Amino acid sequence: MFGAIIGDIVGSRFEFDDHKSKTFGLFGNDGIMDIPCEYTDDSVMTVAAADALLNREMQEDDDTFKKRLVEKMHYHGRKRLNAGFGTLLYRWLKDGSTAAYNSWGNGSAARAAPAGWAAHSLEEAERLAGLTAEVTHNHPQGIRGAQAVAAAIWMARRGKDKEAIRKYIEQKYYPNAFLKSLDEIRPDHAFDESCQGTVPVALEAFYESNSFEDALRNAVSVGGDSDTLADIAGGIAEAYYGIPDLIRSEAMAFLDDEMREIVVRFKEKYQK
Repeated sequence: MFGAIIGDIVGSRFEFDDHKSKTFGLFGNDGIMDIPCEYTDDSVMTVAAADALLNREMQEDDDTFKKRLVEKMHYHGRKRLNAGFGTLLYRWLKDGSTAAYNSWGNGSAARAAPAGWAAHSLEEAERLAGLTAEVTHNHPQGIRGAQAVAAAIWMARRGKDKEAIRKYIEQKYYPNAFLKSLDEIRPDHAFDESCQGTVPVALEAFYESNSFEDALRNAVSVGGDSDTLADIAGGIAEAYYGIPDLIRSEAMAFLDDEMREIVVRFKEKYQK
């Protein structure tokens, strides 16, 4: 699931300043802009979901898991409230709320990667992703986006090719969503915080990629909500290609000690 976090870090500096090109320094230092790369709310919530799954027991009921997930989201989120949370999630964290707020935002899809790795079957990946979404994003589109991402990750790590992944996602989640190439999408694409406006574009960035790094560059080059687009594309690309060691080590330096420890533990338990 570290691929999602890496995508978030890479895309972070372009979130509000489109760079509609694949040419840029992956982690900055390229003279394009002075804004540094950093992890954002997407990474924080991905870590929270991973932390909750690390403590999941066999045959655990869904309500128990969701309760622990909410606790982990509050714990990690409130320690890192300056990570760029949207208004609704920021308020949910700060107030210590436990009630979902019917969001269709793309944050549910951005934190779905751990579910795709922790699951033992495609059906379980979709169920777990739905649970990670519905504690806040209980709108059908919020749940659908998370499930589509987790399903793509589960299929990719099980060796399914891109055409099989595309066909499954299109038939079950986003019919007629993949009719345009990135070159056709890019000129008019603008910031869109919805799952339905983000997940298909991030998937297309993965479909048209030839490596993990290329998937991130594709996602950023579209413009708009670049950190979330690259987060989703990166999570799927990790499952399909793996992460180059140099990119992994560079990205680790952006995380705090606690986040690094959870990433390492998750990899040891679910990603061997």
